[in-house]
Formats: sequence, structure tokens, C-alpha cells
Amino acid sequence: MKKKNLFLTCLLLGTVACCAQSGKIDFTEYNLDNGMHVILHQDNTTPIVAVSIMYHVGSKNENPERTGFAHFFEHLMFEGSPNIKRGEYFKIAQNAGAVNNANTSWDRTFYFEILPSNQLELGLWLESERLFHLRIDSTGVETQRGVVKEERKQSYDNRPYGSLIEQTFSHAYKVHPYRWTPIGSAQYIDKATLQEFIDFHDTYYVPNNATLSISGDIDIKQAKEWIKKYYNDIPKGKKQIIRPTIVEPKQEKEVRDVVYDNIQLPAVVEAYHMPAQGTADYYAISMLTTLLADGESSRLTKSIVDKQQKAMYVGAFPIALEDPGLFLMFGIVNSGVTPEELEKAIDDEIEKIKTDEITEKEFQKLKNKTENDLVTKYSTQSGIAESLANFYMYYGNANLINTSIEKYMKVTIEDMKTVAKKYLTKENRVVLYYLPKSEKKGGN
Repeated sequence: MKKKNLFLTCLLLGTVACCAQSGKIDFTEYNLDNGMHVILHQDNTTPIVAVSIMYHVGSKNENPERTGFAHFFEHLMFEGSPNIKRGEYFKIAQNAGAVNNANTSWDRTFYFEILPSNQLELGLWLESERLFHLRIDSTGVETQRGVVKEERKQSYDNRPYGSLIEQTFSHAYKVHPYRWTPIGSAQYIDKATLQEFIDFHDTYYVPNNATLSISGDIDIKQAKEWIKKYYNDIPKGKKQIIRPTIVEPKQEKEVRDVVYDNIQLPAVVEAYHMPAQGTADYYAISMLTTLLADGESSRLTKSIVDKQQKAMYVGAFPIALEDPGLFLMFGIVNSGVTPEELEKAIDDEIEKIKTDEITEKEFQKLKNKTENDLVTKYSTQSGIAESLANFYMYYGNANLINTSIEKYMKVTIEDMKTVAKKYLTKENRVVLYYLPKSEKKGGN
């Protein structure tokens, strides 16, 4: 979901970013009688407020034969209510000077508004309307079926390398629901009935599966009164919330495959199983990513792109999830370079982490970059609101927003070498070669 007031977005980001948080982020949190968790952070520096609701539902909660439901609701939740006419949700927000949006992952769905602080009550009302009174009817469902299928075509099916995440996860997971991605399958969305969508909403989009997180120019007492007014009487969900407990078996053998795509230059994907976010090893492997691929001075860029000129681009991305996720490396070959050559160059850099020295100067630069990234993340009201909700939802401890940086700073050079040896092994990975369709034998 990408509709935004771009002018206001730039204005808000420019205004809020100059007021980066320093020191502890104070907040108030409590539960409503219906089970909704509320987190309030007051910062009266600028007249801006972020109102957000995070629902503990993502693609991993879906029926394998009905994938795409969580992402479908990311769109459907803007359809309006008996009190908001169809198509009016964005207009109401934008007329009040607000930016609103949503996103879906494997583990959660997140909705937010960034408003002038004198519009806080409006933001709370808008979120309560789609929680309690969402319009789910055949007109809205059919409209969004078309929207979601078109999004899939544009962003996945018809975009070069667009299937990369989908292909990688389907090769890496055999039993865990991470094996499908949030975009889901168009055929399953087509098959789903109106009642199935209603049941999914009644199961997961309930106050006892939601965290309301507000950050910005608020008065705590007034905010609590409005929250009570708009949320306290919403009934608790009555259906069982399904939390998948299946564990992906340890991968014992390298998985390799070729994907033929509408591309000009081949690409190499390497994906290693990695620990769940929040674990001690996660912090070390996250910093390892920064060392390898964050910025022009990173190891992969300096060695493979600049010095060896074997890739037009190469990067590394830890896809941190509630259950163990993937450490993904991706490179596009330079003209005249084979995928095999690029793969070897990437592997050589991984082996250097395991065997060669990481200098103290390099390590200190890495720590400074990590600390700066966290400070930047917590420099906007939307970033604070989302982080507070994330920490509470995943760990039951919103105060990790104040202590997570300590966990990164405790990582040592030896820790990074240890996780490289532990996780970045051939038997623990998927390797995909993306090749032009013209190279496929036997035609398309």
C-alpha cells in the first residue's frame, strides 16, 4: 500500500529527523480490558504524532491453500466502514494533513498515520473504525482482488529478478510457513470466498492481537481518554488465534537451482539459514552484514565491484524474522563474467571473515555505523512507534528500544567470526543462478 502525500512526507521527515532522540526513550504502556496493548511515547518537540496499530498476523498464519490473505487485508483495511464511505479513508486523512500507509511481513501487519498533533483524535478514530467496523463485502473484495493481482504482476512477475525472494524462500523452507511469501498466490485469492475473508478478519484483526503504539506531541492523559473512548468497547476476539509451532529441520545439504527470468545479466543468490531476531547470534550476524555489504566502503563492494569488477552490484541482507530467517547475498554479474566466477568471489570474501583478521580500526568503524543506524531509526516518531510495537509484540518488552544498542555493542570480533563459521556454510545454504530466458534450452 503506497498512497502518500509526498509533499507532506518530505516535510515531516525533514522536520522530525532534525530532532533525533538522545538518551532514554520514555514511554507509558498498559492493557485495555479487551486485551489491546497500548504504548504511548510523549515528545513535544514538534507538532507531529504517529498513530499505529501492529497486528500479530502475517503470511505465516495463513492456510497453505489460501496464501496472500494477510497482504490482501493490507489493502482491504482501507475499504472504509459504515461511517467512512468507500474510497474516503485516504481523503479524510490527507485533508487533515496526514500521511498513512501499511505493510505486511511474514510475521505481522502494520498500519500507521503521521498527523499534525492536533489531529490525534482523528487518527485514533480512523484506526478504530477499521478494527471494529471494517467493511468486508463483495464489492470491496472483488476490487482488491484486482488490485493485489496487478501489484503482483508489476512488482514480482514482470520485474527483473522480481521473483528472487519468493524463489529463495520456497527453496530454503520445506515445512515451515515461511516457504511462501506475503504476496501470496493469485489463484488462492481468486478461489477464496467472502466468508473466508470475514473469518480471517474476525480471527486476527481483534484488539487482543493488536498493539496500539503512539509517539509524538501528545498529552498522555488526553490520549488515554480518547483511547478509552474509541477502543475500550471493541469486543475481544472469540476465535482461536493460530500461532504456527512447526520447526524447519536443520538443512544438511546445499540446495542449488537455476531460475530463468526476463533479465539481461545473470545474478547469483546465496541464502543461509540464520537465527531468529533477538538472539545473541542474530546481533553478531547483523553486524557481519554491515561489514560485508553496507555502503561503498564495505568489503563486498570494494573487492568484488571496485577491485575485481566481477559484479555490477553485490549486497547482503539479513531477513530477520520471528522464527529463524535467512541471511541473503545477491550479486549481478558484470558483462563477460560468469555466475560461477561471481559465486567464487563472494565465497572467498566469506572465507576471509572466518580466517583473516578484522582490524580494530575496521571494527570500530563498524560499531560507529551500527550505532548511527539505530539512532537514525529512532529519530522519527514513526520509527519510534513501530520499534516500540515490534519489541513488545516479538519479545514482550518494549524497553528493548533503550537496550538493543547495548546488545550490538557487546558483539566482539570473535563473535562475528564464530557466527560466520557456524551459519555461512555450504550445507546450510541455497544457491540460485538467475539466467536470461534466452539461455533456457527448449524455448520459453
